[in-house]
Amino acid sequence: MIFHGTEVRQRALMLLRDGVKNADVARKLTVPLGTVGYWKHTDRAKRGECPGKHDPKCPRCDGRDLDEAAYSYLLGLYLGDGHISHYSEHRVPNLMITCTESWRGLMDDCEQAIRAVFPDNSVCRVRRIGCSNVKVYSKHLHCLFPQHGPGKKHERPIVLEPWQQEIVDAHPWEFIRGLIHSDGCRITNWTEKTIGGERKRYEYPRYFFTNKSDHIRKLFSDTLDKVGVEWTTLARGSDPFNISIARKASVALMDAHVGPKY
Repeated sequence: MIFHGTEVRQRALMLLRDGVKNADVARKLTVPLGTVGYWKHTDRAKRGECPGKHDPKCPRCDGRDLDEAAYSYLLGLYLGDGHISHYSEHRVPNLMITCTESWRGLMDDCEQAIRAVFPDNSVCRVRRIGCSNVKVYSKHLHCLFPQHGPGKKHERPIVLEPWQQEIVDAHPWEFIRGLIHSDGCRITNWTEKTIGGERKRYEYPRYFFTNKSDHIRKLFSDTLDKVGVEWTTLARGSDPFNISIARKASVALMDAHVGPKY
């Protein structure tokens, strides 16, 4: 990506304010047409010249209402398969939730949750090989997801802010569902037993949640405790990355409130 200095940007804005067309400015300064359009839009927005446009309000900064159930679900998705990025200091950050193409219903739920949490922002899907990124751009992403930071999530502390914990406590199943939809699954296990000399096959469902972050796994297990779901830790070698839910009553609770991906 090519970054253009402040001098080039100011020259472009002077020409644009004088009425020069975007395409002519792009050719004159050897700047991509899309970059010129972005500069013009942000300049007009700063000066209040965009009719009908306004900066979307933030629940944390401006006190607008927040759909807390949708946020709790989206927070779970973000902690699992979410990422916040911005490509330069001039760009608005974007939140991406990566969803496997085979789970179209999950992708729809993800988009619906993002739209509920960011009702004034545009949401889009960007297709990749085998998956799609559901994206939203907002200057307030860091306000709503303070867990963002440099490096991978499992390499740094992940702790909820008190206001986030209050939302999770009020909507625990949505948070659990978001975590399962990102880094969990519902599978059918089987075993064989000999009864009366005859080998019989028994099948039973179980839920798994797998995440390298000790903190995220604890957020998941603590929330399971609050809703009465029993769980155990299964290690791969010496790594306790898997949380298993296999007891019949607990699986029934998960089925009632979460269910398999779809």
